[in-house]
Parts: sequence; C-alpha cells; structure tokens
Amino acid sequence: MRVLLQPAFILHRRPYRNTSLLLDALSRDHGRIGLVARGATAPRSRLKGVLQPFTPLLLSWSGADELATLTGTEEAGLPTALPSQRILAGLYVNELLVRLLQRLDPQPVVFSAYQTLLTQLAQATNEEPALRGFEKQLLDQIGYGLSLDCEAVSGQPIVAEAQYCYVLDQGPLTAERTEAGVPISGQGLLALRDGSFTDPEVLREVKRLTRAALAEQLRGRALKTRELYRFRRESQKPA
Repeated sequence: MRVLLQPAFILHRRPYRNTSLLLDALSRDHGRIGLVARGATAPRSRLKGVLQPFTPLLLSWSGADELATLTGTEEAGLPTALPSQRILAGLYVNELLVRLLQRLDPQPVVFSAYQTLLTQLAQATNEEPALRGFEKQLLDQIGYGLSLDCEAVSGQPIVAEAQYCYVLDQGPLTAERTEAGVPISGQGLLALRDGSFTDPEVLREVKRLTRAALAEQLRGRALKTRELYRFRRESQKPA
C-alpha cells in the first residue's frame, strides 16, 4: 500500500536503531498508523525537529500491516502552541489514543475532535471541560459510549435533581436500586451528554465517570501521563 500526503499528527515517537524513529501517528483517513522514519535524527536530516507532537503534518508512507515506512513529510500548518501547563494534557490524550485506537481503523471523527481539542487546550483557561468532552467522544467512537439519556432499568429520562450510580455494563441506575458503580448526579449525566461543564462539582463527577469508563477499556494498564499528573500535584503542595 502506498499513501500520499495524508493529514496526520504524531502521537508518540521513540528512537530506533542509530538515526531512525518509530512513530505512532493519527491520520485522518487511515486512523492510527505505525511508521518507521529512517534517518530522521541524522545530523543533516530535514526531518529533525519536524516529527513532533501537536504539529499538523502531511505524511506519505508505503507498506502494509502493522508498520509502514515513512516516505514523505510536509508541515501542514504551525505547531499548536500549548502553554507549558497544558502540554501534559496533550500528552495524556496522545497516550489514550495510542492505547485505545486499533491500527489502520479509520477514525475521521476522532481526528476532527483531536484538532478541536488542541485548539481548546491552547486557548482555554481550564483544560478539564475540553478533556472530558474529548473523552466522551473517544468512547463513543470506539464503540463504548456512555448511556446518558435514560435510567437503565425503567427507561425513564434522567432527572437532573436525582442521584444515580453508573454501572459500566448497564448504564445509570437510580441510587435506590444499587450502591455499585460510579455515583453521579442526574445533572452530571446531562452535563456530559450536552458538553456543558459550568459547575466545578459537576465537572468532578463527570471526571470520575469518564475515568472509570476509560479504565475499563485500558484493562488495568496504567497511563504514564497519570503518574506525571500525580507527581506534578505532589510537587505543587506546600512544604
């Protein structure tokens, strides 16, 4: 297979042999792809400094199956200038995509949502609403979307003032029915459904739910960026 100038972003890169890189990239029409960038770190390589996260690129490659060879690279715009305090959020999303997206499974909606997310992270004063909205979209697109409209047993519409427990393999149940699952208010369920996160307490509820849903799909695999988040929180505590 030969693909020419496909819009893409680098999700992850690591050294390979002497001067090459192994890349995980998110492409618009081919989904997540694995690439070998031969000679990319050689002293005179024109790719030095180009194959970086958060930079819109046009990539060409040849080969099939799990690992193809990068054959061409063009910048498709300026790198998204994430503030220093948002870079970890961007890396967290990149790690999620590497862990949860199958290779060569086209995900144009995820690609578009990722572009939007980078803009939001660059501009917003609070990263949390953008991250929660993206997590919901990602779960929807990989086939594990959350049920946010109706109570799982009765089928009754979610009531903002009611309390629920979200059981991941069933959906939201009224708090009277079960103590299992993730506690969340009806307001939290509706906020996640509508992408409206104006209440900080509701945002915390939503974060607990999306984190539990993502952990289910990660199947116990820890995220390195979560460890970095914990380290950052600890380092910011008063002595």
